[in-house]
Amino acid sequence: MLTYTLENRKGLPLYEALYRHIRQDILDGTLLEGERLPSKRALAEHLHLSVITVESAYQQLEAEGYVYTLPRRGFFVSRVERSSVPTMAAPVSPSPASPVWRLDLRSNQVDHSRFPAATWARLTRQVLSEGGSAFLSPIPHQGLPALRQAIADNLRDFRGMSVSPEQIVIGAGAEYLYMLLAQLLGRDAVFALEDPGYSKIRQVYTRCGAACLPIPLDGQGLDITALSKSTATVAHISPSHHYPTGVVTSIGRRQGLLRWAESVGGTIIEDDYDSEFRFSGRPIPTLQSIDRSGRVIYMNTFSQTISPSMRVGFMVLPPRLLEQYRAELDFYACTVPALEQHVLARFLSGGHYEQHLSRMRKEYRIRRAGVLEAFRNSSFAHRITLNEQGAGLHFLLRLDTIQSDEALRRKAESLGVRLGFLSEYAAIPSSGYDHTLVINYASLNADRLPEAIGLLETIFAE
Repeated sequence: MLTYTLENRKGLPLYEALYRHIRQDILDGTLLEGERLPSKRALAEHLHLSVITVESAYQQLEAEGYVYTLPRRGFFVSRVERSSVPTMAAPVSPSPASPVWRLDLRSNQVDHSRFPAATWARLTRQVLSEGGSAFLSPIPHQGLPALRQAIADNLRDFRGMSVSPEQIVIGAGAEYLYMLLAQLLGRDAVFALEDPGYSKIRQVYTRCGAACLPIPLDGQGLDITALSKSTATVAHISPSHHYPTGVVTSIGRRQGLLRWAESVGGTIIEDDYDSEFRFSGRPIPTLQSIDRSGRVIYMNTFSQTISPSMRVGFMVLPPRLLEQYRAELDFYACTVPALEQHVLARFLSGGHYEQHLSRMRKEYRIRRAGVLEAFRNSSFAHRITLNEQGAGLHFLLRLDTIQSDEALRRKAESLGVRLGFLSEYAAIPSSGYDHTLVINYASLNADRLPEAIGLLETIFAE
């Protein structure tokens, strides 16, 4: 007779505890194929259980195929494949904890303290008060029409772009849009990527099966001579403010890139990352705004202007690619929650976004000036060269040192400081990138500057 101890069943119902014991006996061979199980009544009396409990356990075993019944004869063990080695759950290591840095100059951070949270909350309440018709209704594949209209209006008013809301596709951040573009442009597409450049772009395209070619930059942008000699059919560039070098692509180079795209029947992906924070002169016109042949895909996100945690990005497709997108990829549902889209649409159309940007430009202009002044007045000022373009939330610092980048990194980490180096962004190594730091300054307010300078003085010391 089957005998089990059911007292330590860890909160499980009695029938489930019994079912698990019998199932384990079947799996490890204690109960053999074709063996008859005790009758429900006999087992219930033996284990001091109710007949209903035993019956429930047997029914679950039968439902999963561990036992079968024969009319008026009872329950029998089914044939089950068994492993010679008892199976054990593989140990799962916990995710490594993110380090807590005293100073992080590598990460792209934004100042959350100045975000108009009260305005965002008020707009959220407005949407919620309208009931489910507003945020529970299905969203079109390309995104909420009201949000696409608000983005089109914003691009017209502040980036000089004339686009239809129908050309806009909303997605959950830049990486998701990169994946869509890899599928849209096809496996035969060869992507030219700026080198040095943002490594995640290359990682996403490569994971999607696309071929990627690193193309060097010069002082005017992507090297067209190298691009023309390559087999690339797509160029992914950041012409308004390149990350991490800060290079702004000249008008002559932009026109040359458009001619290249026309000559090879190719496509340019204009990644307008960080373009909103320009602190001197007028905003740089987009490449899309001077494209007359429909060769440019424009894309941007709200990660720098609002928050990295707001996974909302968008791309503007030229008409020829819009039709292809609708024919091939329109089965994808929009990946941004409806409530977030409704609130963001009102945030944009109500003028709150531009007000927020204006305040942040002023704040970052002051912060940038303070950081640059502190660096120029530091004890290591005579050993550094600053390369900044009056735009963006980062700049380059070249250090005169005999230490390697790796030695500097190790010394910094021992002090709880995270540094980023230009050499990390290069697909093709070059000694010209050595000893050049990428300084992301957005989190360096005036109160933190003395500590930051003190830590860097220790790290830079020979």
